[in-house]
Amino acid sequence: MGMVSQEFHPLPPRDVLPTMYDLPSENPEEPGLPDEFHLRQPELLRLTFRPPTYGEDELFTASDLNLYYDVRHPQWYKRPDWFAVLGVPKLYEERDLRLSYVTWQEGVYPFVAVELLSPGTEAEDLGRRLRDMSQPPNKWTVYEQILRIPYYFVFNRYTDEFQAFGLTTNSYQPLPMESLGVWLEEVQLGLGLWEGTYQGISRRWLRWYRQGGHWVLTPEELERERANRAEEEVRRLRDRLQQLGLNPDELQG
Repeated sequence: MGMVSQEFHPLPPRDVLPTMYDLPSENPEEPGLPDEFHLRQPELLRLTFRPPTYGEDELFTASDLNLYYDVRHPQWYKRPDWFAVLGVPKLYEERDLRLSYVTWQEGVYPFVAVELLSPGTEAEDLGRRLRDMSQPPNKWTVYEQILRIPYYFVFNRYTDEFQAFGLTTNSYQPLPMESLGVWLEEVQLGLGLWEGTYQGISRRWLRWYRQGGHWVLTPEELERERANRAEEEVRRLRDRLQQLGLNPDELQG
């Protein structure tokens, strides 16, 4: 009796590998929370990353979230200080806040990543750490060779040094700086160093800007600008009434 052969159809990784619900979002070997700058700076990036060519629900941004990148090593991850993905909904499957970003589950890699240098992280973030083949690759290698993230930015808040890299062929190359920073044509936004006060702290911050060098306003700044415009309009109307010989206060009520 001859052997009966059976065709084997492996299931796609999306169906059989661990999901965002199975993979951890925090590393128990790294106790504590990010310092204040690592909380505030990514928030400013999120609030000002508003590409005019994408709707609010057509992109995902995150900070300090585990990014899983290798389907062959599903426990390997990097945790960018901030990254953005284009063409995916803000919510996972349009209903859940993500616990992690699992690339083989999402099917879309990040478009831009930002790292904020800290003492001890420079070698990892800039690819200067030699790899032990038994260990996962460093961030630079993951972003450049595996995820092939088109834009990678590194900011050292201690020296205010801003480095920008773009993927050219198979490697990151330094990008030329404009007057404000680096322009990303695909999203019609630029990323540059803004000197100003954010959440009561005055310093240089990474911030997105629009065509013409206009910094993207945060919702709080937009509201303040609207309030200022309304006050200016009231003043203008009062001045006009006084020019006509009318007392604005007597007209109220």
